[in-house]
Amino acid sequence: MGRITCGLWLGLVGAALLAADTKSIVPLAWPESGAPYHVEYVGSIRSPDDAGLKRSLWARVGNALTGVPDKPRRLVRPFTVAGVTLDRLLITDPGAGDARLLDRPNKKYASLEGPSRQRLRSPIGADVDSAGNLYVADSDLGKIFVFRKDGRFSHFLGDAKGEGLFKRPTGLAIDRASGEIYVTETLRHKVVVVDRQGDVIREWGKRGEGPGEFNYPVSVAVHAERVFVLDSMNFRVQVFTRQGRFVTAFGKLANEPGGFFRPKSLAFDVRTGLLFVVDAMFEVVQAFTPEGKLVFAFGTPGEAPGQFRLPSGVLALDDGSLLVADPYNGRVQVFRVFSPPAMGGGE
Repeated sequence: MGRITCGLWLGLVGAALLAADTKSIVPLAWPESGAPYHVEYVGSIRSPDDAGLKRSLWARVGNALTGVPDKPRRLVRPFTVAGVTLDRLLITDPGAGDARLLDRPNKKYASLEGPSRQRLRSPIGADVDSAGNLYVADSDLGKIFVFRKDGRFSHFLGDAKGEGLFKRPTGLAIDRASGEIYVTETLRHKVVVVDRQGDVIREWGKRGEGPGEFNYPVSVAVHAERVFVLDSMNFRVQVFTRQGRFVTAFGKLANEPGGFFRPKSLAFDVRTGLLFVVDAMFEVVQAFTPEGKLVFAFGTPGEAPGQFRLPSGVLALDDGSLLVADPYNGRVQVFRVFSPPAMGGGE
């Protein structure tokens, strides 16, 4: 199957995204034929080098002064992808102990690690606010690192006088209109909503199997008036209002389409109205309606384009791009999802 290098991929915008080699089209896993959607492989991100992105000057100077060696430029074990457009992406990499900022308009690459007194240790969740500030949840340290738009560290959330607000923050989603930050608190089995200063606005959930209860929630997505939470060890997605009122749930423990085994991440796609869920053990990406109907899925185990090894994060962009973190292949794969209007020439 054909490959498109990172440099070329970062240069593809608008209609050019459709120019992937036909040999790299990834067939749907379900349904096998007659599907109104299809998925096309565009390329993979393994390193900023192919895009000509250089490590920022201030980061290189800081390393020289402190004697701290540079982080590896290649992705080691990318876990989550965040961003608003393909041109500016934030990738958490717990394998390298940092987060990577790929900023094509400013021709800059930065390894985000945090202040010298507290470096990132296990960066998992990530998102970007309306001003371009970068948020990274560290599941081991129990806090959220906030970086300015240029990648400089700003402050912590959940680190009040040595008593952490979070025990194991994982999933992270920012409502860019209100600025509210939704966090899945995995070990406390709840969703916590904080403001830009880290003050708790509301929270809900406890351990259990009933509606509104969780068993290790790991990912959250916000769209319109709905909050989608991946309730991993209950093998389901729960849907709430923004205030935390339970609406519905779907999913089950099953080795079949629509089932989950080790679901890792979810993302809502505004363009298609679909909710994408990544399952690490099935090594597949499944697409559901907000009501829980399975629409299609793709992915198989392996190293080729469209194949995964324990995939983790997923990001859906408004231009139809779908990015999937493929940690044990050391890459982020980029796909294009064609919806019925797009296939009919509606784009």
